[in-house]
Amino acid sequence: MSMVRIAPEINLVLDPDTGTVTQERKDSIQYSMEPVFERMDKLDAVADDLLNSLSPSKPLLNSWPGRENTSYMAGFYGNTFYGVVIGLAFSGLLALIIYISSLMKGVV
Repeated sequence: MSMVRIAPEINLVLDPDTGTVTQERKDSIQYSMEPVFERMDKLDAVADDLLNSLSPSKPLLNSWPGRENTSYMAGFYGNTFYGVVIGLAFSGLLALIIYISSLMKGVV
């Protein structure tokens, strides 16, 4: 952060960021907060990405554009596949039980 010296003989300086004129003091030190703000912006982007990962319709930070609903569609197709497989297995087991019970009617 730079200061503009208005009147060096009476120690007046201008802070260009805030536009304030004040007396320069030897016992105070000013630091630039730009590196801290840059890191905070990166952390804010990571935190937003973490929240967006919980929603299937939000874009992720490191994904290609247009892939907002990818996890939603993958979940839909995956659950549909497993539902069909489990449904066919259950129907096949039920058909086998019905067939065995119809064969056993004549024996019992």
